[in-house]
Amino acid sequence: MSIQTDPQAHLNHSAVTSPSAELFHRAQRVLPGGVSRNTVLRHPHPLYAARGEGCRLIDIEGVSRVDFSNNMCSLIHGHAHPETVRAVTEQLARGTAYMMATEAEVVFAEHMCARNDHFEKIRFVNSGTEALMVSLKTARAFTGRPKVAKAEGAYHGGYDYAEVSQAPKPDTWGSAEQPNSVPLAFGTPRSAVEDVVVIPFNDAERALAILDRHADELACVLLDLMPHRVGLNPADRAFVDAMRAWTTRNDALLVLDEVITFRSQYGGLQNIYDLTPDITAMGKMIGGGFPVGAVAGRAEVMDVMNPLSDKFVYPHSGTFSANPISTVAGLASMTRFDQPAIDRLNALGDRAREGIARAIERTGARACVTGCGSLFRVHMKPSPPHNFREAFTTPEENARLKVLLDHMFDAGFVMINTCTGVLSTPMSETEIDAMVDALGAGLEKIRDMP
Repeated sequence: MSIQTDPQAHLNHSAVTSPSAELFHRAQRVLPGGVSRNTVLRHPHPLYAARGEGCRLIDIEGVSRVDFSNNMCSLIHGHAHPETVRAVTEQLARGTAYMMATEAEVVFAEHMCARNDHFEKIRFVNSGTEALMVSLKTARAFTGRPKVAKAEGAYHGGYDYAEVSQAPKPDTWGSAEQPNSVPLAFGTPRSAVEDVVVIPFNDAERALAILDRHADELACVLLDLMPHRVGLNPADRAFVDAMRAWTTRNDALLVLDEVITFRSQYGGLQNIYDLTPDITAMGKMIGGGFPVGAVAGRAEVMDVMNPLSDKFVYPHSGTFSANPISTVAGLASMTRFDQPAIDRLNALGDRAREGIARAIERTGARACVTGCGSLFRVHMKPSPPHNFREAFTTPEENARLKVLLDHMFDAGFVMINTCTGVLSTPMSETEIDAMVDALGAGLEKIRDMP
């Protein structure tokens, strides 16, 4: 099955002189690297968006592509979702932010808490990174302990403590029995690095041994149930259960990062595991395309931020937290991401993964596909990775991945640069099958590469 794409897409993309090339030339004079986020960089220059329409993204050269990135998982209903646009437009006429609380904040909080029985109270912030930062500070405030534990390779935003060992390499990551705590950014204070305990993902025995050595110091275990950079493979249930049992036994908190995975079920991926976390961090798609983050959890834990409570030990605020634009957009988006919408989108995700698996088998390419719900990732490996070290890509795998991603882009599909795909509700079987066909052709290209 095919869909309409611009036959000049490759020519426009690679043209030496183009509106995007000229804009990038200007951008490099005022922006480091010419961009404000490195994920949009491409060779020889980024493409610049003109507009989005449903599941399509149109650049300033007029090329239309099917968007399987959805702004890094943040657009559950694709671009310019009509009900969200209507809600935001009406709010814009009333103002964008006030030094007062709003009814929209309360209504959105009621809706989000109603999606999960474990969300007794919630606070809104402005990004997933901020949600994780607040979650970790809340855990420290509640327990009075300084250290946090996290899985090796897991991405949890840009907070110093959350980004430790986000991208270790074989020459820095240490032994599997005792992974090193590796800073991401040059200049990260050693004190911050030493307050992060790194555990191997999906290895309960080794993880528990490490946690036991720091039991009296750990405020929480931070866990993503399907971490993208660890392979986008759902965590083994035994590993998750072991982390929950250990935190309960040792008076530490279990903090879940559902910034990406909340889309998987009505109340988040944690529903599949029948899991009761102490704190859940959210972001991305819950904001309807606007900047948002949220921290939800047990009332007694959340009350460390409550100045009206005797548990108050963590003063927290933010100029744009719970601003009415993000809250009305989030409410409009999330109320329409109901159970039928989730079931339909997850079925399309199953269709995508099954189609990709068949394409891999048909072409004989050294590849595999992981994911669940409305997310998938194609690896240049013959079998699915279960931890960060297995997911780590070799130079040869990176070379094949680049060819495949360039092929998909020129075929009219925007992917996340790990060859990860994110579905949105405007998509149908037509877009899924076209993507699978294009991916199959790309796998043919890389089959005989080293």
